[in-house]
Amino acid sequence: MYFLSGWPKRLLCPLGSPAEAPVHVQSDPQRTFFAVLAPVRLSIWYSRPSVLIVTYKEPEKSSSQFGSYKQAEWRPDSTMIAVSTAYGYILFFHITSTRGDKYLYEPVYPKGSPQMKGTPHFKEEHCAPALNLEMRKILDLQAPIMSLQSVLEDLLVATSDGLLHLIHWEGMTNGRKAINLCTVPFSVDLQSSRAGSFLGFADVHIRDMEYCATLDGFAVVFNDGKIGFITPVSSRFTAEQLHGVWPQDVVDGTCVAVNNKYRLMAFGCASGTVQVYTIDNTTGAMLLSHKLELTAKQYPDIWNKTGAVKLVKWSPDNSVVIVTWENGGLSLWSVFGAQLICTLGGDFAYRSDGTKKDPLKINSMSWGAEGYHLWVVSGFGAHNPGIEYDSKSVVKQPGILLFQFIKSVLTVNPCMSNQEQVLLQGEDRLYLNCGEASQTQSARSSSAHSEHKAGGGKSPFADSGLESQGLSTLLGHRHWHVVQISNTYLESNWPIRFSAIDKLGQNIAVVGKFGFAHYSLLTKKWKLFGNITQEQNMIVTGGLAWWDDFIVLACYNISDRQEELRVYLRTSNLDNAFAHITKAQAETLLLSVFRDMVIVFRADCSICLYSIERKSDGPNTTAGIQVLQEVSMSRYIPHPFLVVSVTLTSVSTENGITLKMPQQARDAESIMLNLAGQLIMMQRDRSGPQIREKDSNPNQRKLLPFCPPVVLAQSVENVWTTCRANKQKRHLLEALWLSCGGAGMKVWLPLFPRDHRKPHSFLSQRIMLPFHINIYPLAVLFEDALVLGAVNDTLLYDSLYARNSAREQLEVLFPYCVVERTSQIYLHHILRQLLVRNLGEQALLLAQSCATLPYFPHVLELMLHEVLEEEATSREPIPDPLLPTVAKFITEFPLFLQTVVHCARKTEYALWNYLFAAVGNPKDLFEECLMAQDLDTAASYLIILQNMEVPAVSRQHATLLFNTALEQGKWDLCRHMIRFLKAIGSGESETPPSTPTAQEPSSSGGFEFFRNRSISLSQSAENVPASKFSLQKTLSMPSGPSGKRWSKDSDCAENMYIDMMLWRHARRLLEEVRLKDLGCFAAQLGFELISWLCKERTRAARVDNFVLALKRLHKDFLWPLPIIPASSLSSPFKNGRYRTGEQLLKSQSADPFLNLEIDTGVSNVQRSQSWLGNIGPTHHEIDTASSHGPQMQDAFLSPLSNKGDECSIGSATDLTESSSVVDGDWTMVDENFSTLSLTPSELEHISMELASKGPHKSQVQLRYLLHIFMEAGCLDWCIVIGLILRESSIINQILVITQSSEVDGEMLRNIRTGLHAVDRWASTDCPGYKPFLNTIKPQVQKLSDLTEEQVQPEAFQPITVGKTPEHTSARAEESRGSSGHGSIPQGEVGGSSLVSRKEDDTALAEEEESFQDGTYDCSVS
Repeated sequence: MYFLSGWPKRLLCPLGSPAEAPVHVQSDPQRTFFAVLAPVRLSIWYSRPSVLIVTYKEPEKSSSQFGSYKQAEWRPDSTMIAVSTAYGYILFFHITSTRGDKYLYEPVYPKGSPQMKGTPHFKEEHCAPALNLEMRKILDLQAPIMSLQSVLEDLLVATSDGLLHLIHWEGMTNGRKAINLCTVPFSVDLQSSRAGSFLGFADVHIRDMEYCATLDGFAVVFNDGKIGFITPVSSRFTAEQLHGVWPQDVVDGTCVAVNNKYRLMAFGCASGTVQVYTIDNTTGAMLLSHKLELTAKQYPDIWNKTGAVKLVKWSPDNSVVIVTWENGGLSLWSVFGAQLICTLGGDFAYRSDGTKKDPLKINSMSWGAEGYHLWVVSGFGAHNPGIEYDSKSVVKQPGILLFQFIKSVLTVNPCMSNQEQVLLQGEDRLYLNCGEASQTQSARSSSAHSEHKAGGGKSPFADSGLESQGLSTLLGHRHWHVVQISNTYLESNWPIRFSAIDKLGQNIAVVGKFGFAHYSLLTKKWKLFGNITQEQNMIVTGGLAWWDDFIVLACYNISDRQEELRVYLRTSNLDNAFAHITKAQAETLLLSVFRDMVIVFRADCSICLYSIERKSDGPNTTAGIQVLQEVSMSRYIPHPFLVVSVTLTSVSTENGITLKMPQQARDAESIMLNLAGQLIMMQRDRSGPQIREKDSNPNQRKLLPFCPPVVLAQSVENVWTTCRANKQKRHLLEALWLSCGGAGMKVWLPLFPRDHRKPHSFLSQRIMLPFHINIYPLAVLFEDALVLGAVNDTLLYDSLYARNSAREQLEVLFPYCVVERTSQIYLHHILRQLLVRNLGEQALLLAQSCATLPYFPHVLELMLHEVLEEEATSREPIPDPLLPTVAKFITEFPLFLQTVVHCARKTEYALWNYLFAAVGNPKDLFEECLMAQDLDTAASYLIILQNMEVPAVSRQHATLLFNTALEQGKWDLCRHMIRFLKAIGSGESETPPSTPTAQEPSSSGGFEFFRNRSISLSQSAENVPASKFSLQKTLSMPSGPSGKRWSKDSDCAENMYIDMMLWRHARRLLEEVRLKDLGCFAAQLGFELISWLCKERTRAARVDNFVLALKRLHKDFLWPLPIIPASSLSSPFKNGRYRTGEQLLKSQSADPFLNLEIDTGVSNVQRSQSWLGNIGPTHHEIDTASSHGPQMQDAFLSPLSNKGDECSIGSATDLTESSSVVDGDWTMVDENFSTLSLTPSELEHISMELASKGPHKSQVQLRYLLHIFMEAGCLDWCIVIGLILRESSIINQILVITQSSEVDGEMLRNIRTGLHAVDRWASTDCPGYKPFLNTIKPQVQKLSDLTEEQVQPEAFQPITVGKTPEHTSARAEESRGSSGHGSIPQGEVGGSSLVSRKEDDTALAEEEESFQDGTYDCSVS
């Protein structure tokens, strides 16, 4: 409603003696002038600019006679001031203007500026007038004066001798007798007998009182703390005609303030609370409406220590009340008790270093025009010991402070409540949130809306990505779009009284003292009246509203003395010539627009409905207005000023299904009237015969009359409804939302029968549900189930100033206030209320309609959490617990498992048993997650199981989850599970499944080492001879288990347990020929692939079916099968190329890793990392690639097979081999071959060959795997990869290895049979492979010979498992540190190396080089 803004301003008072320091401030009825009293002086201040105009100083002689000034009261026409003094005198001062055209302050404009032109009322508006004060009359009442109150034409004075004086403003008593309070009868209500009890004791007098016009009586506080309400029974004001009512239970009243619009009396009490009473219409008794009190929950340190309430003041628009206490502090509350601001906590009360500040003490306060300012006379704070000596401390001296406020437009223009924007108005600027409304309406008006985005150049929301962002981002930021109101308009029309924004949030209109102006957020321009006399001739009375492109407003035409209803088109010039003007009978107090109808509430208590339609008369578009219906409400409304808002809605007690004519559900069904906080509904009377309209013209048809009014709710501050319709979200769109102050919000929700069945006659069709929210609601987003609001936030700047600086700055004492946007979900409250009332079916319908909202999971979680907290922590047993119902409700949604576990993890452990008793056993829920493949949620349940079950159970479940995660390639989760399993092992004494620890503790800690390890493991061991390797191996073995990581047996066992699972998974992947997954698995989990492959060389790492493996690799790596080209195979180019390749192979055949360089240059590092370094958020790319393999492969192959004239395989690969061209660097190709004369067909060969390769990424991955298998000595896999890459050099290289070392004969035989099988398969199914197989025929032949030779010696040699650790694995040993190969027999280590020295050296050199190039740096980042 109201929000503090910035720092308070301090007005410069001419400080003299302490007797001249201000003690009281009182504004005049128009709030233009302020009377400031000091003990011996009266000064008049002007409000804008805030300047001192005139001061009257009491001479010493008379001041000793009168005593010091105490209170002041203005005459209603601001021509006189009555001042009461300490010794019972009333001084009457006349205010007269000095010589007519003289002004005290005048604005000075540069020459030629438009303001210089003679505008009407120019002087009065812009200049601070020069005034004279003269004392005219002195009246002696012979007793100290307690209270002064201006009542109509008289002044009512209460004195301490128990008398009430009625004094005429001219200073006469008019011969009327003073009324003695002892003669006024008091009773509990007006119905009890006439002779109520009298105030029997002699010394009773009124301490404070205020007149309430709408209740026609006085709210009074007596000196003994009793409170009451005195009302004249008839029109004459004499003792016999007065009667008082009082509540029995209040005995500590201190002050009172009256709200005329809501008929409320706020009584401040000595306890620090404010009790707000209203008068019962029927009995006349005083009823307690609500209390304003600080709770111990919010203010534990200040609660009950505030002292008595000192002052209570309602704002000019009666929508908020400000309260201050004896001990200092200030708080602001809405009409029905929602707390908006309190300065007793947070930055207001504490400095940034945590020390407590003195609260600001307030002696007197008064609201300025329209509530934008609060004038405060501050008192003396408790002196700080450090500053006591300082006479100049400004804060310690009483002065005048101006607090600045921003208020919601709903306080003055309630017709804004059917919109979804939050609009706040300050005295010279508007704050709006233009994100949400436009987003929710994007479906309805996307075109207009995107244009708005493009135009929002400087606004903080106009970032380019806005269209795509969802609601959550629009709500996410906390900034306002601030629109500065046009200065030209403000100068002559300050203060701004009303403002309104259109449905799309693109245009704003504001109304000041005269006329109006409007602004477009698209063009960033204001539009003002061209003719200033037209602007100054109209006073807008009943607010204003937008209808499409038109502004509808009710105004008073000054020159014609006529009330009018006007419609202006936004796009035309602002001029009466373009306006549609309709005369009205009486002054309009409120105006609202619903679809194509305007509803107007007038001062004669009548409601008038108009239809509004667009008319295009030639060039000008105007809107026509016609009266539809008039309804007199004078029977129900005691005073027109009491009507807070009037709206037309489509809400009715019938919910549309039972109506005889369904299309009428769309019509304006009912009028909602907020009468002093009571929400009254008048529906159309459908009881009569229903006539189907034959007429085409809707304006001719007779509208149905309205039924008598029904009261829907009490204590209502704001009402929200919408005229939109949405079949999916009928519950939310056809509901009525109420804001009820301290009682929170209420929603009047329609209940729909399921599947259009006939509703039960005994079920009501609507239900009123109350719910609490933590923010003050300013707008409701209907479809999005959100409430928008604003909240005050504070910023401390006291660190900028020294603590004991000569002047303790006001900025130090008071923080800087800003207003921030907030929003809140309310759906969980409503669902819960429906479930409490056994309306589960309705709750389900409502929840299903909102299930698509992004925060719907959060809604379910909140509901479960709140019910759990309440029920599990309640002291008494709950007879009918709600938790089982809520749990059952949540199971209806797929998010059930997730909701429960999130709720549990945000709740303390003590409540878990209660929760799972209702929702089910966590073990079962865990298994459900696994079945539903929701592994992340299962992992959350694991944490719960770990706390609730014994370690064995959680290990068993963790193992299940770990295996599933491995299977699905969820590497992040796998890493967490490894950590989790280790933690269970280290934390518990229980032993894991027994596994022989001696086997191979290598891969346990592989993770840490793998991160920094390069695949080219030779780096550290460049110059170390082979014998040293073996020596180190012997040493490293024993040290392994005793190292740091093996400090505990259980830990070691736990690691073994994890390793077993990892090995099992790797074995499965190899058996199923899933090399791509194996690569990902090793890279992501830091699995020691090489050492494992060394062990498994003759078991899992054997290739049993070469053809199957080849096909599978083609599929996994999206590698196209080779196709026989149409063109001749024996092209000269091909043969020449081949020869070059042949020579190259011969010359460097000893070098096993030649081809690792060929493929990629420097870029290889990044590329290999793109595959291996995927541990971060991108690891799913690999998963998708492997999972969508088949489909993607088809797409890849189709264009190739269609062309039909591809070149043979081989030439492209040979070309790359021979010239070692960096893949993709075409400039190099060009240089190397510019000398060759290539025919177009040969060029085509090259391009076709390159096209027959797979994606580059696959190539990098395959070469990496080749490298790994090569190091591990799995030659059969190397052969398969060589085949798929179709590079004869790889096959050559493998054969070189087989010849030069004692390779396992079994493996050689396997390779030979495998190659034969591939040859047979190629002949029948894939002729594209034949050219390549022919190329490598000689080598295969050699292999066959070799196997034949080896049969004999092999037969007698004992085969050891790890018989052939090549040089590479030796080097791997070295860099791996403590993790040695347990499988290598100790005795064999010292023996001769199995690899010849020469080859070892070349390999070392080669690998070192490859490392410098960064070829296969597999550092897992």
